[in-house]
Amino acid sequence: MTTTPSQRPLNKVSIKWNMVEEPGLTITDKFLLLADLGFDGVELDAPNDLPMDEVLNAQRRSGLAIPGVVNSMHWKAPLTDPDPATREISIAAIRTALDTARAYGASTVLVVPGVVNAGTSYARAFELAQAGLGGVLDRAEATGVSLAVENVWNDFLLSPLEAARFVDGFDHPRIGWYFDVGNILRYGRPAHWIEALGQRILKVDVKEFSLDRMNSLGPWKGFDVELGDGDCDWAAVNTALRAAGYSGWASIEVPGGDRHRLKELKERFDRIAAL
Repeated sequence: MTTTPSQRPLNKVSIKWNMVEEPGLTITDKFLLLADLGFDGVELDAPNDLPMDEVLNAQRRSGLAIPGVVNSMHWKAPLTDPDPATREISIAAIRTALDTARAYGASTVLVVPGVVNAGTSYARAFELAQAGLGGVLDRAEATGVSLAVENVWNDFLLSPLEAARFVDGFDHPRIGWYFDVGNILRYGRPAHWIEALGQRILKVDVKEFSLDRMNSLGPWKGFDVELGDGDCDWAAVNTALRAAGYSGWASIEVPGGDRHRLKELKERFDRIAAL
């Protein structure tokens, strides 16, 4: 049985800015294209070099929302880098992203909390991530924009209960979780993560994943599958989100393309959101 849009937990759909690959379009043209295709919003990176006045004008003309901003520096300058100067760059970027998000009318900034690797132990990453994010909560509070921590392949916060405890450790209303459905299939079942994270989930990233392709061709090949054709149980995801009380944005994060490609992605999203 399918659901109407008003009954769906994923009832608003956005797309990442860099997925719009129709050639020769201005910023406003891209916004108008997405609105014409039925998208509700688009997420931009920040810090960025897009002229603020052009972005705001494109918003007004298209009616498209910018529900969230993605921190553009969390891989280049991780919050958990051993170098204090690099961590300062990361913190400054998050503060800029929060300011940009407020100007756009966005409610979240997506942040990767850190990376565990040979140079940074798990325990040290936990300590540095807590300190780094804690140090920008004042700006989050001042801007009214929330920090949304995302699960990525960063070898950090690998269980849903740990992820929930990480958020709860701040005891602050301006930090929550940006749940990426496809990313988590390498580690576990999305519905189980949703159950554990519950109302900590602020936004949802939508992508697909194939365990067969991962096992036979390598981990990254698992993403080479279209929405609805992989191993994500979207009906279970929707049920879990509904039980958690989630009702809001989903952002598609897959390889983009021209108008025809984006139209296909919107149609595929509508099918999985209705399950």
